[in-house]
Amino acid sequence: MFKTTEESQITISQLMLPSNSNFSGKIHGGFILSMMDQIAFACASKHSRNYCVTASVNKVDFLNPIEVGELVTLKASINYTGKTSMVIGVRIESENIQTGEKKHCNSSYFTMVAKDENGKNVRVPGIILDTPDKVRRFARSIARQEQAKNRTTAFRKSEFKMELYIDSLKGQNVKMALPDTI
Repeated sequence: MFKTTEESQITISQLMLPSNSNFSGKIHGGFILSMMDQIAFACASKHSRNYCVTASVNKVDFLNPIEVGELVTLKASINYTGKTSMVIGVRIESENIQTGEKKHCNSSYFTMVAKDENGKNVRVPGIILDTPDKVRRFARSIARQEQAKNRTTAFRKSEFKMELYIDSLKGQNVKMALPDTI
């Protein structure tokens, strides 16, 4: 079974309140992360028609601060489907409701896994790629998965080769104090 990405897209907007702010008066990053996880869950669950759990979150960069009183809009869409997993792209924009100025605040990718009522992984519908942008997002998700595998393998304790990375430490805020026996 295959579905269009539009069938499971979710958009939510919420006014940012003082109770969601941090000590500097900006909206707390943890609050935004929670909202992102909720919309990724909703999108994945809508697509799979099953309960979903977050398996991983890929790169969360806070590009612009969100102010109290701004309207935050989160958009979620399926970018990739595997057998039991989905990559959900989440985009966050804030809007100053007095001036109408909009800012892109964050984009991130959540890998969600569909579960049945017994907590077992369950197969998800595929997606229909009907635009070049959807093909790009799907291919980018595959590339991100490959990069993650390579990162994990290269830095596994049993595989790590320190001599390959010593030069990259030069100029960093670090002091090498390794025993001579290494």
